[in-house]
Amino acid sequence: MSSTPTPARSRKRPEERREEIVDAAAAIALESGMERITLRAVAERLGVRPGLITHYFPAAEDLVVEAFSRAAVNQREKFFPDGEGSALRRMAHFVDYVQQGLSSALARLWLNAQHLARFIPALDAALEEQDALDRARLSAIIVDGVAAGEFADVDAEGASIRIFAAVDGRGSYVNRIADLSHPAYRLFVADVTEWTLGLAPGALARALDD
Repeated sequence: MSSTPTPARSRKRPEERREEIVDAAAAIALESGMERITLRAVAERLGVRPGLITHYFPAAEDLVVEAFSRAAVNQREKFFPDGEGSALRRMAHFVDYVQQGLSSALARLWLNAQHLARFIPALDAALEEQDALDRARLSAIIVDGVAAGEFADVDAEGASIRIFAAVDGRGSYVNRIADLSHPAYRLFVADVTEWTLGLAPGALARALDD
């Protein structure tokens, strides 16, 4: 009786393996914190030996920086719709995503990264880069809204800075276990956004209902 030969295990291309490693590290960062990104933790998640991770990332610090950037890029697409719909509705989606608490994992990641960036210059540079990309996406929505007459004639960059300051302020409470359901906290980002863009109170919530 002949036995069926075991198929040979195919090797992944180096670029595929590297992407897989960064994705795994990014997931760990979002789930457990950037301090949990170790060569062993990433290896266990992928079912490989730690030496394989070291081959691609001899310095674990480099993997931490890339993991943060990858997580920030992936999460950005959840914040911002694909460009369809009015600027008002896209802004409403952004604010609603924050206020529902769907961005909590990202808020924890940013707090974590801001702390570690004091000791890792490359991470500080990555923070600056991702912050600029976030503001550019938000500014583009504001420019569209101003052009369409949906928003007041505001400076898009200044408005995006104010709105993200509100997002960061709300995010600074993300690790609290106290009751934060008061409207002054829960609707803070919407209140600031509507004030900044010259919208009537409740305009963002109504845009989602339409």
